[in-house]
Amino acid sequence: MQNKKIILFDGVCNLCNGAITFIIQRDKNDVFRYAPLQSEVGKNLAAKHKIDLDKVDSIILVTDQSAVAKSTAALRIAKHLSGGWPLLAVFFILPTFLRNAVYDFIARNRYKWFGKKDACMIPTPELKSKFLDYEQPQ
Repeated sequence: MQNKKIILFDGVCNLCNGAITFIIQRDKNDVFRYAPLQSEVGKNLAAKHKIDLDKVDSIILVTDQSAVAKSTAALRIAKHLSGGWPLLAVFFILPTFLRNAVYDFIARNRYKWFGKKDACMIPTPELKSKFLDYEQPQ
């Protein structure tokens, strides 16, 4: 787990689950680990970094030192993906309030547009080690 960045996500959101699958496929350097916000790991990490889950209910990127949410998290994640995705970092030139306004609009409508599951996704056996709630004790 050392040096891994943790992505907390809405485990019942179809868009969020699709985004996690997308990230896993492009995380060629194995940078990330994942946990649903609804899990104990997700709740504990959010509390540790003083993130109010009533106000932030989508993506959070947690590193050893800090946690960021919304558009900043998405753009920092993109910087580590294979292909052209790191080029999205150009959007850091926009003020955070503008980036987050777009992000919040999508987040508010994600269930309506993409639907939601009754329970958090269960990773395939080969992906379980990437999800914190499913890691085997060492």
